[in-house]
Formats: sequence, structure tokens, C-alpha cells
Amino acid sequence: MTNSPANAKQPIRVRRIRFTYPTGSLRRHYVDGDLVMSHAMAYLSSTFPEGEDFFVRSVRRFADQLTEPELRSRVGGFIGQEVTHGREHRELNERLQQMGYPTWLGDRTTWLFLSLCERVLSPLSCLGITAALEHFTAVAAETLLSDERAQALLGSTEVRSMLLWHAIEESEHKSVAFDVYRAAGGTERRRIAAMLFTMAFFVTGVTTHTVASLVQDRATYNPGTLARSLAALWHSPFLTSSVFARFREYVKPGFHPDDTDNTALLEYWTAELFGEQGTLVDHLR
Repeated sequence: MTNSPANAKQPIRVRRIRFTYPTGSLRRHYVDGDLVMSHAMAYLSSTFPEGEDFFVRSVRRFADQLTEPELRSRVGGFIGQEVTHGREHRELNERLQQMGYPTWLGDRTTWLFLSLCERVLSPLSCLGITAALEHFTAVAAETLLSDERAQALLGSTEVRSMLLWHAIEESEHKSVAFDVYRAAGGTERRRIAAMLFTMAFFVTGVTTHTVASLVQDRATYNPGTLARSLAALWHSPFLTSSVFARFREYVKPGFHPDDTDNTALLEYWTAELFGEQGTLVDHLR
């Protein structure tokens, strides 16, 4: 297997980091007081521990076959980052569960779905699903890092700090699974089919689990609260036409994640969070 010549990239950093969520440090609707977004983001967080484990397994199955040293090195960084992401989201999910969000349900259904994929699909198809999901996370991550409205939703909470760190690392390794898929001989047809399959289940999962979470929240039954939240959702920075355009780019033949250059974005946020005066330096271990 060989790596694409387009992939002469910076090394992927594995940061030893910890976040904490003391009781009372988060208000009930921690995403800017918004009902629907708080439940949607709690569900998304609940999918990460099992999702990250699936990503690592999918990439690791092909790691020994890689011949390009740079790609092998990037795979090592990818695995290190994803393992840390899963651990930190488990910590957040426990806190959200205590606050009344059913993160256990999202965790369980994610495990069931991905376990089924591994039983009935080939390792290469699972790698294709991983590459597709990595595109979802990269687009969301770069939206958070580049849109001040998205950052404002999270205020100054520990959740904001954790998601900014997660966003940097998702942006750093956004093309690793994709490049391993290509190196493993994955075709364009299978890659695009994997994205269409993934997109259908992703949208279904977010919708059904967010609704299931909302029905357990008393605030949902306040017509004014619900109406304001749904109106805000319509204008969400994560649901703009440009975001959807980036999702659709993936199904175009010849697409590569690095077609969107994030170098300047990563340089800015790496200095902002982890430079000499970085706001998250005290979280590193």
C-alpha cells in the first residue's frame, strides 16, 4: 500500500489532557440555554466513545499493510487522539447522564449499530464508513473553529473547552481514515455508497434520539420554550447551506478531505489553546 503524494502533512499530536465537570458547573440546558441543541449535542457526545473505538478498529485492521512511513506515523497519531477522545467523552457523558440526558441510550444504540456493521460488512466497508463519519466530524469541527456564532453557543463552560480541543484534533487527522481506505484499495463507488448509507443512519439517529431525549425533559412541554428553540435551530451555524455543501462534496468523484485547507485555522487555534499563554495549557498532563 502507498500513500497519496498530496498527503505531506504536519505530524498528528497526541495530547495528554483532562477535563472535569464538577456538580453545578453546567446549567441544565448547557448550550446557550437552548433546549433542542442541548439535547442534540448530548446525543452526539453519547455516540463518540463507541464511535471512536470503531474508528480505531477499522483503521488498525489495515495498519500492518501500510508501506508508506508517513501514513503509518499519521495512523499512530490518529489512534492516540481517538482513544483520548473516547475517554473524555465518557467523562462528559457521565455528567450529562446525571443532569438528566439519556446518554446511556445513545451509547448503547451506537454500539449495537456498529457491532452489526462489523458482523455483516467487510473490513473495507467498515473503513469506508469510518472515513465518511470522519468527514461529518471534520465539517462540524471546522464549523465550530471558524464560526463565532458556533463558539458563542457554548459560552465559557468546560464543555466549550473540551469541544474546541476535540475540534482541533478532528481537523488535524481528518484525512487519515480516508487515506488508509485509498491505500487499502477502496474504490470511489464503495466510498460514495458508504457515505450515502452513513448519512441516512446518521440523520435518523440524531433525529430519533434527540426527540426521545426531549420527551423526558419537562421544558419541552412549555410551548414558548420549544418554539424559541426550534426557531433558533433553523438559524443554527451548524445547519447552514455552506455546511450542507461541504457534506455533499464527499460524494463527488475525486473528493479528498484536504481539498479544504485548514492550515491557518489550526495554527490559530493551536496557539490560542496550547501556546505559551494558551487557555488549555493547564489541562495538559
